[in-house]
Amino acid sequence: MDTMDILFKVIPICAAVIFILIILITGYVKASPDTAYIISGLRKRPKILIGRAGIKIPFLEKKDELNLQLIPIDVKTSSAVPTADYINIRVDAAVNVKISVIPENLNLAAQNFLNRKTDYIAQVAREVLEGNMREIVGKMNLEEMVSDRQKFASLVKENAEPDLAAMGLDIVSFNVQNFVDSNGVIENLGVDNIVKIQKNAAISRAESEKEIAKAQANAQREANEAQIAAQTDIAQKNNELAITQAELKRVSDAKKAEADAAYQIQQEEQRKTIEITTANANIAKQEKEILLKQKEAEVMEQALDAQVKKKAEAEKFARQQQADAQLYQRQREAEAKKYELSQQAEALKIQAEAEKYAKEQEAEGIRIKGLAEAEAIQAKAVAEAEGIEKKAEAMAKMGEAAVLEMYFKALPDVVRNAAEPLAKVDKITMYGDGNSTKLMKDVMNTLNQVTDGLKESTGVDLNAVLSGFLGAGAATKLMSKSDDAAKAAFKDEAEENSQA
Repeated sequence: MDTMDILFKVIPICAAVIFILIILITGYVKASPDTAYIISGLRKRPKILIGRAGIKIPFLEKKDELNLQLIPIDVKTSSAVPTADYINIRVDAAVNVKISVIPENLNLAAQNFLNRKTDYIAQVAREVLEGNMREIVGKMNLEEMVSDRQKFASLVKENAEPDLAAMGLDIVSFNVQNFVDSNGVIENLGVDNIVKIQKNAAISRAESEKEIAKAQANAQREANEAQIAAQTDIAQKNNELAITQAELKRVSDAKKAEADAAYQIQQEEQRKTIEITTANANIAKQEKEILLKQKEAEVMEQALDAQVKKKAEAEKFARQQQADAQLYQRQREAEAKKYELSQQAEALKIQAEAEKYAKEQEAEGIRIKGLAEAEAIQAKAVAEAEGIEKKAEAMAKMGEAAVLEMYFKALPDVVRNAAEPLAKVDKITMYGDGNSTKLMKDVMNTLNQVTDGLKESTGVDLNAVLSGFLGAGAATKLMSKSDDAAKAAFKDEAEENSQA
């Protein structure tokens, strides 16, 4: 399989991939949770995106938006509406609606409100809600509506939901703000309740005041009785206290006299006991001190023995560990040095082999390149063979001077082309004696190959031509001189390249 076949297969795939990427990049859309994207065009049913991403094919599909946010509406009856009991009132309500997310209702909303602003949706919903609210007002009594606003709101919501659902809208909340009538009927409905509440409040206040007075009288009587009984008890208790205090004082004086005498006797006995106990304690203390000093001496002796022994063992262990560590370190250093020397020797060996291989490859490259140049020159000579053959006849007529002139003009170009590959070599290193002469000989052999190739391809023998004009001896001498001139030219060229 050639390159063109591969390109014919790869290019369509790359074009398809690029086309798909362009569609993905330019047609990528992402809807927020409060917005619905309606993508229509290629599908039978439009694709709806809510809070997720999708792809819209450019130029073939269209993207439209629906706002799913709440729409607050202030619904008021534009004129007074009579109730079931024929009382004209006005109703004010606060309503919140939004686009339904149910697929069927959302399709209806897309048909009615696609790309519409919320003001337009609010206006349409307001008219529907006002009509349903007027309808419910006509079915209920005023007192029922005022006393149970939740019921009124529920009836209006239930009545309006089918109409709004047909447009693709949902009622989120419906709250009645106020009922207003121009005749003060609602205010009069509250008068009776106000009077009843005031009457009940007055009765409750009187009953409370009576209970309070009765409780205060009972509390005052009970307080007086308690005060008299308390004072009587206090007087009795004071008399009993005085009698008890006198009796206690008499007993206390007798007890005090007995206690003083007993105290003196007890004090004397305690003094004797203390003296005896003190003497015994001094004797015991001296004995304890003697035993304590003996124990201290024994402990000190044992501690000194243990300290000296432990110190000697510790020093011995430390010296042994240090000797082991030094021995291990010397072993590791010897192993590391041995490994390093072996690595260096291996590296030198590898480097020498690499240099030898590089020199061999370089010499082989020079030889192959020279042969290639010679073959190129030979091919060129073959291409010009017919011209040279036709010129041979003219050269026979031109004489010795013309032939020699043509030969010597062409000879430098041949030598230069043969030596040109060597001129492109930065540096040639020859090992052994006589190698430079061998290199020169190789170049001249290349030149001889050119003349031989000319002879084989065209049948023109340059030596024979020169022999015909100059004689065999003169032709050989001339060819020798031409070889010398070529060698001199090659030598000059080599010196210039070495200086450069």
